[in-house]
Amino acid sequence: MPHLANRATLIYNPYAGFWDWGDVVQRVATFWQERGWEVRLQATDRPGHATTLARDAAEAGHGLVLAAGGDGTLNEVANGLAGTQTVLAPLPVGTTNSFAKELGLPRPNLFQPNWFVDVSQHLVQGRIQQVDLGKCDNGRYWLLWASTGVDGFVVKRVEPRPRWFKRLGAAGYAAKALFFLPSFQGLRATVVVDDQVVEGDFLLVNVSNCRMFAGGELRLNDGALLDDGLFEVWLFRGKRWPTILRYTVEIGFESHRDDPNVQVFRGRYVAVKTEPSTPFHLDGEPVGDTPFACTLLPRALRLLVPDCAPADLFQQPGTPLALSQQVS
Repeated sequence: MPHLANRATLIYNPYAGFWDWGDVVQRVATFWQERGWEVRLQATDRPGHATTLARDAAEAGHGLVLAAGGDGTLNEVANGLAGTQTVLAPLPVGTTNSFAKELGLPRPNLFQPNWFVDVSQHLVQGRIQQVDLGKCDNGRYWLLWASTGVDGFVVKRVEPRPRWFKRLGAAGYAAKALFFLPSFQGLRATVVVDDQVVEGDFLLVNVSNCRMFAGGELRLNDGALLDDGLFEVWLFRGKRWPTILRYTVEIGFESHRDDPNVQVFRGRYVAVKTEPSTPFHLDGEPVGDTPFACTLLPRALRLLVPDCAPADLFQQPGTPLALSQQVS
């Protein structure tokens, strides 16, 4: 594994999360500078900007991109770093931090003002892993999920959220989702997973590359690995929206695998066609309507994994960050 240049770009979304994170970001930069890193701060000012900034950092030979934001910011940065040697380091400051929970990282907490120091400490003591990415046929990469059905329907109606609404957190999001839920009537879908074809009436079709779901509040995919070269494709059958509530309870108790109306397949290629055409999202960001197709790209992103991450998230061993840095 090549050594990393001790140069980092810290990309932050000034509108992520509840409050202005400018002071926090500056203090994070100081933390890394005190440990020998040259840090450049870059604020995003429009959708897709984090992808451009991340790509610029990789082309400039920076060893690390610190991505301060939620799952949406991480998705944009991953799109700029896919296939490069530059490492992505997640700094959760958004309202939706599913990937942070996946990795065991502390999430923003107003009652623990130095939580970001804990995050940085876990990262600087962490290791570099190569993780799988999904690539959609629209050219977009994704880290967590490509999904349609009830979640795509809700995401399109809830996002983007104004900052005042983000301050309501997960409870506010759930309340608004429940408001829209009765108007979702399910969909007729044909799902192809490698050489398998499944048809039926579904409430949710989720192509997953991780364990967590619903902003990190539910564990959908216990035992999934981030570098095994396979998607898990979850199909939740049904036509009526109250069934969604039953599925939510089952996922909460991790009993959904026992439901005969829930199926899971594994594969490297997935195509989804629905009737009617339905919104879908990548990593919680609405990107269009069905149909869509995804291909798995094995070990396509270098990720800085904190020392607090579950040991069984990966098949392959990682390389400690300290051993990957260039000696000054």
